[in-house]
Amino acid sequence: MKLALEKKHELFREEVRAFLAEKLPPELAEAGRLTTSSFSEPQHNLPWLKILNEKGWAAPHWPKEYGGPGWDEMQKYIFSSECAKAGTPPLSPMGLQMVGPCIMGYGTEEQKAYYLPRILSGEDYWCQGYSEPGSGSDLASLQMRAVSDGDDYILNGSKIWTTQAHHANKMFCLVRTSTDGKPQQGITFLLLDMNTPGIRVEPIITMAGEHEVNQVFFDDVRVPKSGRLGEEDDGWTVAKYLLEFERGGGSSAGIEAALERVRIMAHAEAGSDGKPLASDPAFKRRFSDTKIALEAITVTEQRVASALAGGKNPGAASSMLKTARTEMMQRIDTLGIEAAGLYGNVEQMAARQPGSNVEPVGPAHSLTAMPRYLNNRAASIYGGSNEVQRNVMAKLLLGL
Repeated sequence: MKLALEKKHELFREEVRAFLAEKLPPELAEAGRLTTSSFSEPQHNLPWLKILNEKGWAAPHWPKEYGGPGWDEMQKYIFSSECAKAGTPPLSPMGLQMVGPCIMGYGTEEQKAYYLPRILSGEDYWCQGYSEPGSGSDLASLQMRAVSDGDDYILNGSKIWTTQAHHANKMFCLVRTSTDGKPQQGITFLLLDMNTPGIRVEPIITMAGEHEVNQVFFDDVRVPKSGRLGEEDDGWTVAKYLLEFERGGGSSAGIEAALERVRIMAHAEAGSDGKPLASDPAFKRRFSDTKIALEAITVTEQRVASALAGGKNPGAASSMLKTARTEMMQRIDTLGIEAAGLYGNVEQMAARQPGSNVEPVGPAHSLTAMPRYLNNRAASIYGGSNEVQRNVMAKLLLGL
C-alpha cells in the first residue's frame, strides 16, 4: 500500500480540514475530546451526523448507490485521521458500520429502501442484541427464544452488555428459532423496534462510573417476520458477516490521536527530578516501540479497507485488526496513566460524571486518562474476545 499522499489526496486533506474548521461546533469538539470509548452520547453524535449527512460524508465506507461519498481508500483514511485530530464526537457504529452493511448484503429491496436512509439521517439509532447471560464469546449458545406465530415471532429472554440500548429506537438481534442440529443452525437475525410492548431496559454502570451498557428483557415481545434479515434459522451466517465489519471496520486514526495525547502529557508532566517524563529513557523506549507497532497496524488496515469498499467481506483479516487495535489501545492507555501520574486518579474520573460537584485537579488532558483505561479493558472482549480472534486466524489463515 502506497502511504505517501498524491497531489489529489493532499487537496482532499485540505478540503476536509477546511470543512472541519467551518462546520465542527466547539461544543461538539469538546464533547469528542471528553469521550472515553468508541461511543459518544447521541446528543453529541446525532448533530454531527446531521452535519456530515448534509455534506454527503456520513458513511465513508458505504457504496455510492446507498449514499456513500464514493471515496477511495486513502480518502477514507485521511477523513478518519483528520476527524480524530479535530476531536469530532464518534458516530455510533451500530448503524453505519455494522447493521447498515449487513442490510446491504442480506436485506430485501424493501428493507434497504426503508432502513438505509434512516441510518444516514439518524432517524433510527441502533443497538446490538447479541450477548446473553452465559452466552458471550460462545455466542452460538444463546437461548433467547423466538416462537413463530402467524406473521410474527414472539420473543422471550434477555440480552446483556447492550451498548446504548437506553438511547436506541431499533435493535438488530439474534434469537433462537430452533433447537435442532448444531446450535448455529437454529439462530435467526431480526430487526426490531425498541418501543415494542414487553421490552424493558435496565442500566449496568461500569467501573468507570458510566452508563453505557444495559441488560434488555423481552417478555412476550411480538416482532413482525418482515423484520427478519436473511432466512429463518440461518441468522448465524448474517451474524458472522456483521461481526467482520464490527471487528475490521474503522481505522487506527483514533488510536493515533490517543498516542498523541500521551506524547503531550509526557512532555508536560514532570517527574520527581523535575524533568518531563518524555526525557526518561525507559518511557521514551516504550513510547517509540508503541509508535512503530501502531504504524504496522495502519498499513494492515489499508489492506482490509479495500475489502470493505462496496460492502465486501473482509474475512479473517478483520480478526487481525480487531486483535491488534484493541491490544494497542490498551497499551497506549497504560502509557497514558503513567504520563498522567497522580492526576490520572478516581477524583478526576468522578469529576467527569454528570452533575458532579467534584472539582477536577491538574491539567485538563489528564481528565480522561483513567476512564479511558477502564473502559478500554473491555475492548479485547467485546465483538468476540481476542482469544476467539486468534482461533479464527489460526483456522482460516494458517490452516490449523
